[in-house]
Amino acid sequence: MNVQDLLFVGFNSRLAALDQQTGDIVWQWKAPDGTGYVSPLLDGGKLFVSVNGYTYCLDAATGQQLWQNKMKGFGYGTTALVSVNGSTPHSLLGQAAAEAAQAAAAAGAGAGS
Repeated sequence: MNVQDLLFVGFNSRLAALDQQTGDIVWQWKAPDGTGYVSPLLDGGKLFVSVNGYTYCLDAATGQQLWQNKMKGFGYGTTALVSVNGSTPHSLLGQAAAEAAQAAAAAGAGAGS
């Protein structure tokens, strides 16, 4: 299945990929370390996930864990993840707003001609 066809849902140290059309679970993963809140970040075909002080990289299409970093000495809690190419709900909303503003500006310029 194509990564663009998936919805990623995380809670209670678990992450699942759902088929956007059917809602069926395509794959699921449980953090081997860390409990609680799950912070995901999609960057291309990789899904970076942080769970209470532990950070993981998963293959977004399969859920296979590629690596883990225990982030020793950084502490615990909710994590903020940022990547140049990453997608979070907030960045996607910002991108959609920018595209809508560009379209409105283009429509306004066309109406004045």
